[in-house]
Amino acid sequence: MNDPLDNRSVSKIDDTNWVDAGDNETSSPMTSISPEQPPPKVSPRKTTTLVMVETAFLASTASLIWLINYYFPIGPLLRIFFPIPIALVYLRWGSRASWMSAIVSGLLLSVLMGPTRSIVFLMPYGLMGVQLGVCWRRGAPWLFSIVTGALLGAFGLFFRFWLFSILLGEDLWTFVITQVTELAEWIFLKLGLLAVPSFELIQVLAVSTIVFNSLLYLFTVHLVALLVLDRLGNPIPRPPQWVQTLLDYE
Repeated sequence: MNDPLDNRSVSKIDDTNWVDAGDNETSSPMTSISPEQPPPKVSPRKTTTLVMVETAFLASTASLIWLINYYFPIGPLLRIFFPIPIALVYLRWGSRASWMSAIVSGLLLSVLMGPTRSIVFLMPYGLMGVQLGVCWRRGAPWLFSIVTGALLGAFGLFFRFWLFSILLGEDLWTFVITQVTELAEWIFLKLGLLAVPSFELIQVLAVSTIVFNSLLYLFTVHLVALLVLDRLGNPIPRPPQWVQTLLDYE
């Protein structure tokens, strides 16, 4: 009795699909769906290159903002952005890249403007950028990051007085005390007080004014960073509820 399949061997692929193995031309069976392939991994070399490029770019951005503000001062507008590029490096790539960004900014300003201006940028704004990056990446509340940044900014201002006093050969703190004394005497006169402000009161008033200005500066930096870094995809911790209500920001 003849084989109805003409002695051609038949192999079963699936329960419902048959392939004629004797033909030279291969039939196309129903192929099974392969599992989804995992996403390709980024090469470590590409990641390192990206870190280097962004670190160099943001470091040069911080230096350029400082340079423009020095030669073309337009009030406090550009000062708000001094620490933000370095803080952004920390948010994106961590501690090492942020420190490298601050150092590169200082070296670049040292070449363009001299070591004195470079040191004045690094202390406090370079260190402040790293400090803000640490607080923002770890989700610290605004109160903590503003207070610590304000203390760093006040210390940087005292450091600037000390440095320029050495370079100029004059005590600049005495000049500040003289200005604050005149302000305190004017306030006492307007209030109708006949007392003369003491030296200790003048010192406290001068230090309090510096710390208050630093607190106000850091609060403004946080507001600008909230609006800018959110749009860059690197958000900072959310502000207190009263700030969100005041800005109508969520």
